[in-house]
Amino acid sequence: MSDQEKMAQGEPQGREEAFRQALQKASMTIRQLLEENASLKNKEPIAIIGMACRFPGGANNPEQFWQLLQGGIDAVTEVPSNRWTAEDYYAADLQAPGKMYTTRGGFLDTPVDGFDADFFGISPKEARAMDPQHRLLLEIGWEALEHACLVPSTLKNSRTGVYVGMSSDDYARSHRHSGQPENIDAYAITGSTFSTAVGRLSYILGLQGPCMALDTACSSSLVALHLACRSLQSGESDLALAGGVNLMLSPELHICFSKLQAISPDGKCKTFDASANGYARGEGCGMVVLKRLKDAVRDGNRILALVKGSAINQDGKTNGLAAPNGNAQQAVIREALADAGSSPQQWITLKRTAPARFSATLSKSKPWVQCWDRVGRPLAARGGKNQYRPSGTGGGNGRPDKNPAVISP
Repeated sequence: MSDQEKMAQGEPQGREEAFRQALQKASMTIRQLLEENASLKNKEPIAIIGMACRFPGGANNPEQFWQLLQGGIDAVTEVPSNRWTAEDYYAADLQAPGKMYTTRGGFLDTPVDGFDADFFGISPKEARAMDPQHRLLLEIGWEALEHACLVPSTLKNSRTGVYVGMSSDDYARSHRHSGQPENIDAYAITGSTFSTAVGRLSYILGLQGPCMALDTACSSSLVALHLACRSLQSGESDLALAGGVNLMLSPELHICFSKLQAISPDGKCKTFDASANGYARGEGCGMVVLKRLKDAVRDGNRILALVKGSAINQDGKTNGLAAPNGNAQQAVIREALADAGSSPQQWITLKRTAPARFSATLSKSKPWVQCWDRVGRPLAARGGKNQYRPSGTGGGNGRPDKNPAVISP
């Protein structure tokens, strides 16, 4: 047989082998896509394996926070003199220009100007330019990892995400927004922006997962938690830090919320009570360490609680920019239930009250908030909200810590 005849005979066999390999590859691809589709439909629960906090009322760790809730301790106080002089800005008249009608709020009992810069490898000059929120975030992030029994140095180059809710930048008034350009140095921008607050945590720990600061007003910390869970479920991250931080360092925002008439004149959150007349501003930092449940079980991590589902949406058009939409908020609860694969059984109807300016909007919706027994302990949630609002930027700053504290060994 000639060489040409041999080549002609081998061509069909070669094509057949190529087709066979292509079919095998296509079959593997289809199988992977089916597995990915199934995983998206049946999302992996997310385990909370560590947490840390610094909240008003002496709640400087999760155990102290739970003691505060159990004791029904009122963590709302008068503004400390080292923040601003209360009498200079107070006026009972709601319309008084440049004044606030309450000087009460939830303030930390630990100094916000203290920081171990050497521990984090930060120079004294850079530390002075850093917003205390940045410093607090580093401390609580580190403590959360320790609470999870993780050695921070072992996370270098890992796919660990960082998601933080924050909205205020009072400290920028000391340099970037001081009106005195001579106060601005090389650290003014890196010490005051939200992106660098979160980025510095990833930088110091050497984390290479997603890193973002989120500002969605009162829901900032909960949205951070939601996005961290999504990142883990999609495989984008293998570990995540999620939480929020807020400090009240100057009077301007307190005045803003007074003019909006959003805060309670007596500085009290009266959740679910007919006498509710606004919320109390507060400060603090909370952080949870998250991991896919199967990975946490595999690695022998202590599992404090599970996040089985979450959802986010927006109120859309209402009767005012700051007014809520009861129907939209009911919808997001239903979406979260569906995401968790749960059914809204054994619900109880709860009536939420609000400042008078929002009452008309709420009364037009169906029974306002519907809660169910499988999503936590209502008394614990109510207690935390009434004693103080964990963060003006993240109404959910402390919430992930509450139920885990119940079952934490």
